[in-house]
Amino acid sequence: MSTTTKIAGAALAAALGVTTLSACGGGDAKDKPAGASDAPKSKTVTLVSHDSFNATEAVLKEFEQQSGYTVKVLKSGDAGAALNQEILTKGSPRGDVFFGVDNTLLSRALDNGIFTPYEAKGLGEVKPEFQLDKEHRVTPIDSGDICVNYDKAYFADKKIAPPQTLDDLVKPEYKNLLVTENAATSSPGLGFLLATVGKYGDEGWKDYWSKLKDNGVEVVDGWEQAYNERFSGSAGGKKAKGDRPLVVSYASSPPVEVLYAEPQPAEAPTGVATGTCFRQIEFAGLLKGAKNEEGGKALVDFLISKKFQEDMPLQMFVNPVTKDASLPELFTKHGVVVEKPENVAPETIAKNREQWVKAWTSLVVK
Repeated sequence: MSTTTKIAGAALAAALGVTTLSACGGGDAKDKPAGASDAPKSKTVTLVSHDSFNATEAVLKEFEQQSGYTVKVLKSGDAGAALNQEILTKGSPRGDVFFGVDNTLLSRALDNGIFTPYEAKGLGEVKPEFQLDKEHRVTPIDSGDICVNYDKAYFADKKIAPPQTLDDLVKPEYKNLLVTENAATSSPGLGFLLATVGKYGDEGWKDYWSKLKDNGVEVVDGWEQAYNERFSGSAGGKKAKGDRPLVVSYASSPPVEVLYAEPQPAEAPTGVATGTCFRQIEFAGLLKGAKNEEGGKALVDFLISKKFQEDMPLQMFVNPVTKDASLPELFTKHGVVVEKPENVAPETIAKNREQWVKAWTSLVVK
């Protein structure tokens, strides 16, 4: 699944499964394409997504009232697995809209031609830096940052300043403190690898990982194990007696720790090393061959509406991409702003991802 929403999947025990909204309206006959059938238009629009899609009932009801469509959410595992299924069913998709492909997998989706171009209404409100596809085959929906998180209490007790940059992580004072996820099996693990590629380039990232390995980095299969078992700063890690005060997670992790604590603390127990981050962007696209293309277009429009954009942070723990959306107080108070995350162009990722992961595996894991 997507890196930015994996934490939401873990935090929201009652995640949305299949959601339906009652229908109350219809499309305008004058918009019917030439040669289209006079058969009644479908009142159901199906959103295919990774497992962590979520939205509040009231926000979904607003879409119901405005559009008249019934929404069905078809969850399909993590983002990579969901995308694979859509590639295999290209031209005969399981739904009308796909949500959750991110910039690490974007070129793969576009190269396989699974989307129909559509310039969404309200796209002008989406910040230009998120609009990576000039042909509008996909529409940016959210963004988030994969970053190293740190246990504030550990560093305060040891009287050591927490690391802030990738360069810091290879220093002796942070030896045997970091746990990260496997880049071959985990979205955040891959994102962290890409952060180092973005920082040090194709020539320098391997040397950096050699230093990180020498400095005692621990590699586990996935985020759940890293964050909720090995990391000493999370609620789960404390229960599991985790002894690693540094973990690859998300910039949104500190607000989540506050939200689910009882009672809620005045300050988040974890911090973010803002010089270690990789920026992810998630997209939605109208699936080629969609049975309800007009409903799909309406749904894509809704996903970048102010109402949905402002609902996302506390539902999927991601950031809105539109200019007019505001963050909730939990994010502004306990979250961090990553001014200069690392980025790697989607086409560069597509060209090199497999060889980077193989080289990383040989260097760090084997």
